[in-house]
Amino acid sequence: MYFNCHTYYSFKYGTLSVEQLFEEARRCGIKKLILTDINNTAAYIEMLRVCRENREKYDLEIAVGIEFHQDDRLQFIALARNNKGFEHINGYLSHLNNEKRPVAARAPELDQVYIIYPLYAHDPEVLRPYEFIGIKPHELNRLTTARERLFPHKLVAWQPVTFANKKGYNIHRLSRAIARNTLLSMLDPVYQARPDEIMRPPTEIQYLYRHHEPLLTNAQRIVDECKLTLTLGASKNKKHYGNSKAEDLQQLQKKAEAGFQWRYGTRTMNDIYRERFDRELEIIAHKGFEAYYLIAEDIINYARYKNYAYVGRGSGANSLIAYCLGITNVDPIELDLYFERFLNPERSSPPDFDLDFSWQDRDDITRYIFNTYHQKHTALLGTHTTYRGRSVIRELGKVFGLPKAEIDKIVTYPDEYNHQDDITRLIFQYGRAMLGMPNNLSIHAGGILITESPIYAYTATDRPPKDFPVAHFEMHNAEDMGIYKLDILSQRGLGHIKDAAALVEQNQGIKVNTEDFQQFKKDPKIRELLRTGHTMGCFYVESPAMRMLLGKLSCDNYITLVAASSIIRPGVARSGMMRAYIERHHLVTTGKTYESIHPKMDELMAETYGVMVYQEDVIKVAHHFAQISLSEADILRRGMSGKFRSRKEFKRVEDRYFENCRTIGYEPHVIDRVWYEIESFSGYSFSKGHSASYAVESYQSLYLKAHYPLEFMVGVINNFGGFYKTEFYFHEARMEGASIEAPCINKSNYLTTIEGTCIYIGFIHLKSLETKIGQQIEKERRRNGRYTSLDNFIRRVPMGLEQVLILIKIGALRFTGQSKKELMWSAHLYFGVSKGTSRYTTDMFNEAPPSYSMPVLSHHTIEDAFDQLELLGFPLCDPFDLLPAPQRGDTVARDLMLKLGKRVDIVGYIVTTKDTSTKDGNRMHFGTFYDYQGHVFDTVHFPPVAKKYPFRGKGFYRIVGKVVEDFGYPMIETDFMEKLPMINRQEYIAKKEALA
Repeated sequence: MYFNCHTYYSFKYGTLSVEQLFEEARRCGIKKLILTDINNTAAYIEMLRVCRENREKYDLEIAVGIEFHQDDRLQFIALARNNKGFEHINGYLSHLNNEKRPVAARAPELDQVYIIYPLYAHDPEVLRPYEFIGIKPHELNRLTTARERLFPHKLVAWQPVTFANKKGYNIHRLSRAIARNTLLSMLDPVYQARPDEIMRPPTEIQYLYRHHEPLLTNAQRIVDECKLTLTLGASKNKKHYGNSKAEDLQQLQKKAEAGFQWRYGTRTMNDIYRERFDRELEIIAHKGFEAYYLIAEDIINYARYKNYAYVGRGSGANSLIAYCLGITNVDPIELDLYFERFLNPERSSPPDFDLDFSWQDRDDITRYIFNTYHQKHTALLGTHTTYRGRSVIRELGKVFGLPKAEIDKIVTYPDEYNHQDDITRLIFQYGRAMLGMPNNLSIHAGGILITESPIYAYTATDRPPKDFPVAHFEMHNAEDMGIYKLDILSQRGLGHIKDAAALVEQNQGIKVNTEDFQQFKKDPKIRELLRTGHTMGCFYVESPAMRMLLGKLSCDNYITLVAASSIIRPGVARSGMMRAYIERHHLVTTGKTYESIHPKMDELMAETYGVMVYQEDVIKVAHHFAQISLSEADILRRGMSGKFRSRKEFKRVEDRYFENCRTIGYEPHVIDRVWYEIESFSGYSFSKGHSASYAVESYQSLYLKAHYPLEFMVGVINNFGGFYKTEFYFHEARMEGASIEAPCINKSNYLTTIEGTCIYIGFIHLKSLETKIGQQIEKERRRNGRYTSLDNFIRRVPMGLEQVLILIKIGALRFTGQSKKELMWSAHLYFGVSKGTSRYTTDMFNEAPPSYSMPVLSHHTIEDAFDQLELLGFPLCDPFDLLPAPQRGDTVARDLMLKLGKRVDIVGYIVTTKDTSTKDGNRMHFGTFYDYQGHVFDTVHFPPVAKKYPFRGKGFYRIVGKVVEDFGYPMIETDFMEKLPMINRQEYIAKKEALA
């Protein structure tokens, strides 16, 4: 009877989690149900896992279908009679999504499928043998005796399940209002479920249909005949790269051997490298992962062929075979990378390769994968966006009809407004209930699935704007099913390295080698940048937190940078392990000793002073410290994900850890502390190979910044992916000696360019300038030469008056020698229309416009700064010139270490802020500013100060506080802060004119 059960993966409709649906079935004594989420198949793998884990407690069988909706209206429900039917349903929904076609009112002919239509959708006499009409309990009184007598075999009892109780019904209605973007009070009943769509015990259903027994019989027969026989766990990835396992192994051995000679030359059979090489190949062959390696190598070969920059990282960098194949560029022997983190004989899942490409190249790499391995077998991995604290409050505020200003207040200050009135109480009550509920299908950051059977055997796919099909399930579900992803990731760091090298060659005629990593490690200029934290723009090491960490460690070498790349992660940092590492690092480097948790920990992690820093440390400690098997230790590694941590297998390994440690005889405080460190990783740590790969890329960035800072900063600006806003990369370039020029139609391109030490801002940075115009200015100039006048420019680049005025205001036509006001006057005369008209028409006879004598028009230089603020978002002059008075405070950033423990008064231009919370949940902030000399300093704002003196957007702040230091890195512990006003444009001009 239960052939129409929803979970909350019926986005903005269902309310039950998979576990809650299972519990409802158990409560009601239901032995079998069919999952039919709306237009997707996201929930069934999770339900299979829950059923398997709870089989001893309650044995529930499931089958699968899809409820097809169009424009929020039910068209029909398709139920898979078997696996083949499930594949057909998935294929049909995928076809509709891929072709962007609506769901028809009548289902197509589908093999091995049952179709259920709502009452009155179609006449019973036109239905195919496998099609039926569902009759809900409240619809029984609408049946006619004639219809039942003539078509009893076409009617089925239909009890949908959407929520568990009244609260669930309310959440459903709120979700529907959010989905429809309407007030709750205006929600049309046609777009919501009835309050009785709950799980009822069979006896209650039988009583409701007591006068319509054939409907119950038909429904039960359909449910009984629907089966799903997919087995969790067994690998469903593409099995062979070539024609067979033997061929794959032979090809892998041949390629890896050639790569070994390339990387290391001739080595003896007893060499540690050769032993590791042979051992890895043996495990890879034993586990059947040859195809996984060969596919990754094939992708890298394509990238090389296209001359794309790439980085192979993740735990894949722990593999010597991956290094020999060129998939990764980190020598795992040199860094003593723990291969068992990547692959061990007890691990069932394939190894993990993260392949990074420039954001400009990734789509082509993805296209190559889909074309090579066929769309029928390939999909992007999905993920599910969920309601978060602020977002759900904002959404509920809308459906309850609150004005935007009030919503902004309760979102910004929830503690003050959560009990303001009945409406806000309801908003927060249901906001808490909806936290974590999925509200949309999205795309995993880079996961791609390549399956042996067609992808539709496991999921339907959506077709988002990037035009690659996306699976409905997420990573953990995919792994449960035995489908393991390749990560094809996009990053801006690779783009700025490649672009900066090209700019150096273009601007200085020097061909830069960014691959000479061994020399980079010895470069004194790079060491100095690291040690001082002068790393703005450099991949992964530019954030304020990372700059501070590098300074505290006095980091000047690769090994320390590798560790820093991982200990900066939130889990390690918050547990106190980051501080322990810094303290021990300083003690060891000064020849002192430290007190360790246990000698075994020092033995396992000698390089990091007994501190757990990398993901593989979890495996090391679990296996060697707690004597847990490698397969169980890998469960702990996977358990670093919060979602996986809730699973029973993780709990079993946790219990085994404590049991084994007590048996070994460790002290209770040691057992507890080590487990606390394991727990603190929480999905936020890196494997050592991952950190090592990141550090290599950091060195490439650092090399360019150290030797070619201006071209490097332009490369960063043109890749739009740094930690800071574009304004501050221009500032950094200026501090390195560049002259920053406003866009110029004869010098600038769409992207930012450099000539000598002059950097010309690209048209892309101009707010409100149409993209096609910014691009056309460059193209037309390349085709037909420089522009000679305003008139010449307007005739050659079609645009409206509004766009011309933007270019005039930013100074892009300053080469004419005319002032902005003269140019604006000429532009209006040229178009001969009001300022609001915005389309250019070709002048048939190409006649010059009439000339007029212009009045003398005053211009104040400060006006340029205001125009730049309006059109670029930042001024090109020294921003401190915009303060009405020469307020500078009594100190500068460079002198802070000379004033430790003293109270200082300093004025700063805000760069960035970071909000965080204390252990008690109180809000505090960190700030980064630069002073009037252009140098950066950092501030900390503890909760009382943060509450009393909040940040109020970009601009200038006067900061008063005590200078403190942490391992040699200075900060200002703020006790007073005020935002300083900037010059008012109109007042400034009026004052200047009055003086004149």
